[in-house]
Amino acid sequence: MTDSLTTWGGWEPAVRDDPFEHFAHARARCPVQKVLLADGHPAWVVLGYDAARQALGDPHISKDMLAALEYDGDVVAEGLPGPEFSRHMLNVDPPDHTRLRRLTSRAFVPSRIAALEPAIRGMADQLLDELEAAGPGATVDLVEGYAYPLPFGVIGELLGIPTPDRPDLHAWFAVLLTGWTGDPPAEAVQASGRIVAYLGELAERKQRNPVEDLVSVLVAANGDGLTDRELLSTLFQLVVAGHDTTASLIGNGVVALLDHPDQLQVLLADPGQLPAAIDELIRFTAPVPHATFRVTAEPVAVDGVQIPAREQVLVCLASANRDPGRFPSPDVLDLGRRDGSHLGFGHGVHYCLGAPLARLEARVAFEALLGRHPGLRLAVNRDTLTWAHGDGLVLRGLVSLPVILGPRRE
Repeated sequence: MTDSLTTWGGWEPAVRDDPFEHFAHARARCPVQKVLLADGHPAWVVLGYDAARQALGDPHISKDMLAALEYDGDVVAEGLPGPEFSRHMLNVDPPDHTRLRRLTSRAFVPSRIAALEPAIRGMADQLLDELEAAGPGATVDLVEGYAYPLPFGVIGELLGIPTPDRPDLHAWFAVLLTGWTGDPPAEAVQASGRIVAYLGELAERKQRNPVEDLVSVLVAANGDGLTDRELLSTLFQLVVAGHDTTASLIGNGVVALLDHPDQLQVLLADPGQLPAAIDELIRFTAPVPHATFRVTAEPVAVDGVQIPAREQVLVCLASANRDPGRFPSPDVLDLGRRDGSHLGFGHGVHYCLGAPLARLEARVAFEALLGRHPGLRLAVNRDTLTWAHGDGLVLRGLVSLPVILGPRRE
């Protein structure tokens, strides 16, 4: 059973960029299928909710990308910055995963996350002040001016990246995560090199002058259970995971609310519903449509389908979260939905460590934005909006979001 889907997962940005109908048709045929990815690699795509939970939690489905490259370099493309920056907890199995997650989790304890809320609110207010300076009737880009810089500033605060360094680092990551087909363009290679050099210099600085931040914590563990490769890989992964996914959630969520004005009015009438609403937006808008790399370490049966050893497995979170067998009326945005058991943050030992921080950032972002500008509206035709897919599969965020904020509500 093979579908020759040369744009599977990395669907071409279309007018409304709505892959969910395609997923529904594919899922109805079979919840586990063999497909051809856009980069030419074959893979088994997992579409159903139960099958996805099984695949995400199966210890016989490995996340060790370097091992996969060693025994079969054709399983997956290396990408940028390359294998030297791929030894982080998303790309390893226990016991290495357990060790790396334990070290990193020190920065994500509930008390530290809660302590970030005033800083997040301050950043959100400052960014909105800057957008408002254009005037109540002006068109502003909510992605460029709000959705992206807010989580990037938060992860910079958590890691201890000096404020003057953040604009350049942000710009380099923006280039690196833009996405491309074929060989990476020169600007992406250049941005990758600058990121690698900067993170190395940052680690050296924190080693000389440690402070209370995550980079200092990880640097202190360097040589005592943490290798140089693991240190730099972890820093790279935390910056990517700590800003791009949340930025996509904010942008996608705003569009979903504008697409469903009845739900927006429900939220405006009762902002206390935001925590549950954020989980519904994650389920509905798929800021992370596919889980990260997995490969079978041995033959595995997923939902009754036999997958041979050393085959790539792509878990489609967007499809699983629209499975009618799990969610009633899955294609309806319902902010009153109280079942938060979506797979947007994954499942099992690789469940997203930063989920509490992402929920906090999204809550503050929507509270600040809608609290000031309940009359927010699109400045362009809805059908002109396009989505980017930074790595072709895992990320799904708006290229831009032109809006008119409207008068500020005091």
